[in-house]
Amino acid sequence: MHALIVVAHPDQGSLTHSVARHLAGGIAQPGEAHSFEIADLSAEGFDPGFKLADLATHRRESPIPSDVAAEQARIDRADALVLVYPVYWWSMPGLLKGWIDRVFSNGWAYDDSQGGKIVKKLGHLNVHLVGIGGADARTYARRGYDAAMKTQIDHGIFDYCGAPVVASELLLGSEAAEVSVHLETARSIGRDLFRASSSQVTEIA
Repeated sequence: MHALIVVAHPDQGSLTHSVARHLAGGIAQPGEAHSFEIADLSAEGFDPGFKLADLATHRRESPIPSDVAAEQARIDRADALVLVYPVYWWSMPGLLKGWIDRVFSNGWAYDDSQGGKIVKKLGHLNVHLVGIGGADARTYARRGYDAAMKTQIDHGIFDYCGAPVVASELLLGSEAAEVSVHLETARSIGRDLFRASSSQVTEIA
């Protein structure tokens, strides 16, 4: 089976990239036939700006822009989509949000042309979310940030398209001991990626 790991961070030496690499290493265990592709949105120069061409696609007035079609093809080749990102202002970075804005387009991720009824088109795609934050779990829980993120990302984006969020994790804290635990957690996520069932949603905050 094949996983597409999408990373949104400009620094290759960041914890975000380290987590993505360890997760990929867990997928590619010796004796396993699984494969992965890492989509580094920053290094690849993906344009997150939602422009008139994207609006025309949404309205079914013009074909999908070529860069968006290429990203959709990447997802179509995958059995699982893994998003690895730093938490900016209690959400995902603008680069990753723009990728979703443009790539999860009307007619591909969902279809709203059926008399106001939304047809969810990504029920076949298992999604795994790995957010990386500097604040501690107590802060997220006390302010309700963890629940708010799940509402806007897990449910607001992926449930709208019918894509089951199999795992939604927040790796919090940046001390050396915490980083070591995060990297091992990432490797475990990779090892278990294709063992997880879409009916068993794991949430660790």
